[in-house]
Amino acid sequence: MTARVYTIASGKGGTGKTTTTLNLGTALAELGKKTAILDADIGMANLGLLIGLERSKVTLHEVLSGNANISEAIYEGPAGVKVIPSGLSLKGFQKSDPDKLKDVISTLSEGLDFILIDAPAGISRDGVIPLAVADKVILVVNPELASMADALKTKALTEMLGRTVEGAILNRAALEKTEINRNKVSELLGVKVLEMIPEDPNVRLSAAFKIPVVIKAPNSPASIAFKRLAAQLAGVPFIEPDTNKKKESFVNRLARTVFGGK
Repeated sequence: MTARVYTIASGKGGTGKTTTTLNLGTALAELGKKTAILDADIGMANLGLLIGLERSKVTLHEVLSGNANISEAIYEGPAGVKVIPSGLSLKGFQKSDPDKLKDVISTLSEGLDFILIDAPAGISRDGVIPLAVADKVILVVNPELASMADALKTKALTEMLGRTVEGAILNRAALEKTEINRNKVSELLGVKVLEMIPEDPNVRLSAAFKIPVVIKAPNSPASIAFKRLAAQLAGVPFIEPDTNKKKESFVNRLARTVFGGK
């Protein structure tokens, strides 16, 4: 078994790539898919921060500098997702050799279903390599023109490298009033919009607890969107949860227990 490798990319920082990588990877693991998420932003790493691994002694930095094996930098995450964080130190970044990422991915691929790579923003050398090692690239964009313009550059670079853009994720989108809607994004980028992740306060709250939103608030709007996308990538059906169903009050539960009835 060889993993399908997706690089989660965008032209600019702040679009939500890392949050997407974490939650999409966790959602795939919840579906029973053997999944690893890897922080390839070796200069400005954030994945470990979102999941409480910022103090990890062995990270991708040590692997890329030749001081550790990839097996030593793998940590168990929620739902069984495997997490490979990058370090936070500038010294570790300076010692890292991004060209070794291809060998890392090749080693990781055996025995996994999916590998999601959180790519650095921009089109620097460190950003090119994660695009080059992917089977397919998924763009994360916000509903604004600047994000679209930068994503177009990333798409062009991906195609220059002989890779394919699977589609785009429209992140932090209002359900009705957006500067750029789903159809416009698809038209501007020339790719399918795989999913819309709505603006959801639960995402920020979950980050504060260092827990993926798909675990912390599984029926929140963003969680449902991430899970729907995971099912799409995994090729399995997705059943929308009934979020309109009101929770039964304690009094009603007590009365039902005491007096019986449905």
